[in-house]
Amino acid sequence: MERSVKLGSKTLWRQVLFPFLLPLFCKGLSEQVRYSIPEEMAMGSVVGNLAEDLGLPVQDLLTRNLRVIAEKPYLTVNPENGNIVVSDRIDRELLCFQSSLCVLPLEIVAENPLNVFHISVVIEDINDNPPRFLQNSIVLQINEFAIPGTRFGLECAIDADVGPNSLQSYQLSLNEHFSLVVKDKTEGKDAPELVLEKPLDREKQSSQLLVLTAVDGGEPVLTGTAQIQIEVTDANDNPPVFSQSMYKVSLRENMPAGTSVLTVMATDQDEGVNAEITYSFKSLGEDIRNKFILDHQNGEIKSKGPIDFETKRIYTMNIEAKDGGGMATECKVVIEILDENDNAPEVVLASVSNSITEDAEPGTVVALFKTYDKDSEENGRVTCFVKETVPFRIESSASNYYKLVTDGILDREQTPEYNVTIIASDKGKPPMSSSTSVTLHVGDINDNAPVFHQASYLIQVDENNPPGASIAQVSASDPDLGSNALITYSIIASDLEPKSLWSYVSVNQDNGVVLAQRAFDHEQLRSFQLTLQARDHGSPALSANVSMRVLVGDRNDNAPRVLYPTLEPDGSALFDMVPRAAEPGYLVTKVVAVDADSGHNAWLSYHVLQASDPGLFSLGLRTGEVRTARALADRDSARQRLLVLVRDGGQPPLSATATLHLIFADSLQEVLPDLSDDPLPSDPQSELQFYLVVALALVSVLFLFVVILAIALRLRQSHRPEAGCFQSGLFCKRRPGVSLNYSEGTLPYSYNLYVASNCQKTSQFLTLTPEMVPPRDLCMEASVAASVTEENNKILSDSIASNHQAPPNTDWRFSQAQRPGTSGSQNGDETGTWPNNQFDTEMLQAMILASASEAADGSSTLGGGAGTMGLSARYGPQFTLQHVPDYRQNVYIPGSNATLTSAAGKRDGKAPAGGNGNKKKSGKKEKK
Repeated sequence: MERSVKLGSKTLWRQVLFPFLLPLFCKGLSEQVRYSIPEEMAMGSVVGNLAEDLGLPVQDLLTRNLRVIAEKPYLTVNPENGNIVVSDRIDRELLCFQSSLCVLPLEIVAENPLNVFHISVVIEDINDNPPRFLQNSIVLQINEFAIPGTRFGLECAIDADVGPNSLQSYQLSLNEHFSLVVKDKTEGKDAPELVLEKPLDREKQSSQLLVLTAVDGGEPVLTGTAQIQIEVTDANDNPPVFSQSMYKVSLRENMPAGTSVLTVMATDQDEGVNAEITYSFKSLGEDIRNKFILDHQNGEIKSKGPIDFETKRIYTMNIEAKDGGGMATECKVVIEILDENDNAPEVVLASVSNSITEDAEPGTVVALFKTYDKDSEENGRVTCFVKETVPFRIESSASNYYKLVTDGILDREQTPEYNVTIIASDKGKPPMSSSTSVTLHVGDINDNAPVFHQASYLIQVDENNPPGASIAQVSASDPDLGSNALITYSIIASDLEPKSLWSYVSVNQDNGVVLAQRAFDHEQLRSFQLTLQARDHGSPALSANVSMRVLVGDRNDNAPRVLYPTLEPDGSALFDMVPRAAEPGYLVTKVVAVDADSGHNAWLSYHVLQASDPGLFSLGLRTGEVRTARALADRDSARQRLLVLVRDGGQPPLSATATLHLIFADSLQEVLPDLSDDPLPSDPQSELQFYLVVALALVSVLFLFVVILAIALRLRQSHRPEAGCFQSGLFCKRRPGVSLNYSEGTLPYSYNLYVASNCQKTSQFLTLTPEMVPPRDLCMEASVAASVTEENNKILSDSIASNHQAPPNTDWRFSQAQRPGTSGSQNGDETGTWPNNQFDTEMLQAMILASASEAADGSSTLGGGAGTMGLSARYGPQFTLQHVPDYRQNVYIPGSNATLTSAAGKRDGKAPAGGNGNKKKSGKKEKK
């Protein structure tokens, strides 16, 4: 494709070769674009539009960053419109000297994608240099005997232009003796010669002045002149003769000044002055005059200055030998400069990626560069390699281009930055090299999951903590950068109920602080497990999990609770009966208490606050057992009262009190008259029962009369009239099946006694429920029963049926191994085991209600078996220690490794009284 471009007054042709330059690294093909421009164009002149000629979209030029890579930027590319413009003076004579074709190669680099376009710019010659002679005046000495036809060589004119603009012809001024001919001489140039046409006569004319004109072929024509001075001398018939018509010699570059290059030699057969020869340069350019010198006497040629192979490789010169008679001859000298490895390779970076991600595949191009070496052959052959041991390698491309590509896996966390040193070395001897450093930054990707600083967390938190308080902090780190290292925390699993998890704890998603949402209760929750997750903000996001176990520590926030003795629902107090003959150390009763706390906070101790007679009873510090300290004296009161303080081991300690009512008596009948003097407060329930009894009495007058009569008859036969049931103003309520028989040393049982609130002393009466009647002592006689009418028998049977209940279900009862250990059942043992179970209030209430229900069962007996421990008849004979929750594990007594267990039958080495009047064998112990 050719284009016509008119610059100034001239029409120039520019030739552009298509198709376009394809990507350098994809297919390895290239297509050249060639422009032709004249030399000496003004700076800023447009050479051509590269975008149009290469088919590049104008809107993409800025992003592609077009630029020229050259040692000296004579031309540049406008990145906005793609125009190639002149940026420096272009002198064809400096660039190419006498070369007929002057081509300026350009390499255009484009990015995104990376391409290299090879452009050729032909510099066309203009006639800007006239022919010129090195000597403005030439002196020729010609013997007068010179015959016509003799030729005399003249100095050639020099024209730096080429082609039609170069030297074309010579012209000689008009004269009658000489003519001008042109002879083809060195380097294709025409050397003028004077031809003697007519013999000279020194006597007529000893000298002549001629003008030699050199003419070029440019438009307009430029000329140069030199004057020729002809001096006519005497005859010299033998010219000098050189030993060789052409001398060729090789010279290494960079030789020191004064190095002898060559010696030319000429001889002359004449004698005398005509045989004396002098040597001189002929037609010598400035480049030769500055590099070499000639000895005029002996013809030795020496180097004058540094000779550089890269500047010029061959020097051609003419040497003239002239004798004393003026005759001269010439020879040709060719000096070939040999290359030395004196230029190190140069590395020019064409494109470098600022950053490369760490997931880049092996073979990814990260930089493009080119090498230059001004030397030739082996001295100019360059190889490149990477100095360091890095995951990069160099691949050779085309036209001395190289690619720096990845050669392994990159890891930013290990090496975030690489300083790659590219070394270019030639193959000269010795080799020369140069280096260029490239800094490559490795970009981050999310290839690292967060890592917790601990494998797991164990946190201790005391109960009753303030809501919202920080209980722990988890921390994780991520070696990535930016959002890939930004971590958020969350709770993803727990052994708590999902619905209640957020009401217990939460985690700050930014700093990993775990917050308590509520106050913890050790008695409800002793520990829980959490699984926390740390997740980064990468794409895709990576995460890590860690487990956290939270232990809720106990505080002394629960006071001891007294299980026995307690008040009846109606507010009435219980009493414990002690045999009058009880010996010192006799187990009277036991204060039973529990504490919902754990450890030292549940270690209970028992202390006497008040006592009717301080020296009569002793209290176990750890067991709560009340024993007689001495025998009962006659002066001692039969009714005793103890106020017991139960205190735990916490700091500060919490406490509770219990009141014990103790009565010294051998039977229940003996106790009742004393109790009538101190009636208990009335209760609505007892009043209701009273009214029901009265209503029943009115309906069954006859029946009641017979019953009272039978009882009176029985009482008359009794040996103890004071034990009768008819006492003024006393209402006695017994539990079913009371046995009044007990053995010495056994623990007496308690009774619930009530005094009717609506009775006056004048009309007080005692009513015994059918359950109070002993099997044999209080049963109605057969004769009395026979006299009762059928209707009254029916009423009696209905009444008895209403007061008897079905036997209780005993499946729920605890075994003896599960009996409570807080108050203990050790005989005088002050030691125990440290607790770790918490107090279960709901279970305790359920067992107490169950035991109360059992107490109401008509099939139960008051006497109770082993294990009753002297508990009140309120709990019934079946309310043994097996009905109280086992708190032995809650108590540890320092200094002992014993565990509190139930040993109900262990009382001063004596067996407890058996139920229903049966006695256990002395010394028999119940199994634990």
